[in-house]
Amino acid sequence: MARKRETSVFSLSFLDIMSCGFGAVILVFIIINHGSEAHSQELNVTLMAEVKKLEEEVKIGTENLVDLRNTLDKTDQDVVTTELTIEKLLEQIRQLQQETADLLESGSSDEEIYSLQTELRSIEEEVDDLQNSTGANNAGAAARTVIGQGYRQYLTGIRVGGDRILILLDASTSMLHRSIVNAIRLGLMAPEEKLAAEKWQRAVRTVEWVSANVPPDADVRLVAFRGEPTPLSEWISATSEPDTEAMLERLRTHVPDGGSSLINVFDYVADMEPPPDNIFLITDGLPTQGRNEPRAPTVSSSERVKLFRNAIGTLEDNIPVNVVLFPMEGDPMATPYYWILAQETSGSFLAPSRDWP
Repeated sequence: MARKRETSVFSLSFLDIMSCGFGAVILVFIIINHGSEAHSQELNVTLMAEVKKLEEEVKIGTENLVDLRNTLDKTDQDVVTTELTIEKLLEQIRQLQQETADLLESGSSDEEIYSLQTELRSIEEEVDDLQNSTGANNAGAAARTVIGQGYRQYLTGIRVGGDRILILLDASTSMLHRSIVNAIRLGLMAPEEKLAAEKWQRAVRTVEWVSANVPPDADVRLVAFRGEPTPLSEWISATSEPDTEAMLERLRTHVPDGGSSLINVFDYVADMEPPPDNIFLITDGLPTQGRNEPRAPTVSSSERVKLFRNAIGTLEDNIPVNVVLFPMEGDPMATPYYWILAQETSGSFLAPSRDWP
């Protein structure tokens, strides 16, 4: 009779344990894999949202860029149109200026001369308005470099740059006040009163403004002029604070007095070594004397025009002249002549408001 095989308890227990362990491993793997897939799906949803957001920002930015380009193109067209209008008005000023000079030389009636001067002032005001509108269109633009004689920085419509910037400051009696009577009255006062005159203080602040806005690698030189030029500095580095402050301190103690000779200061400029590549002329009217003091106590408008023409004839052609013209009564020909000087030398012209600089 066959024997009955006995069942091994140990073998069954081992198999149970192995099966349970294997099942547990599979369960853990399934749980982890499911969690990874869920996390991956969450990341994908987040990334897709970010991508859509960035795409929307790019779309908006592209639309804004198109609008800005269209606005810039329109602004450029407006500026070109304004410049052409200014050129036409400038030509009218030249013609009226020549007619006025001819009338003065021929001894025509005061009524004819006054009529031409009135028309001239009207055109000057129109030119100033157009110039201000062009400056407003350019407001906020970054300073830019222009290829040409020296380095030029454009700021508020004024070219205040160069490798060697020469500042010429009119220090005659007329720089004390905008009216002739008050200028003469202040001219008879003590030096302290002259130095404190509002118009002269504006001129001093203008020099400070120019010296603070030149390129950092430029050299600056300051010359005050009356009948004769008076150098208030040699060529100094724009970044040298001690030299700049010493120059400005000499200016603050320089007393305006006497008449003004433009030809003498231009002769002085012609002898400079090295020469300037940009001139900043701060004045309030046409010169009142030539190389020598006038014999007569007064100078007529036509004589001042002749003195101006003689002076600019000695100026180098390749040096830009940037003019800041302060107000002065009794000199209607100053604005057109200095405007033409700035235009013909590739400089700029500014008749500042009361609160500038």
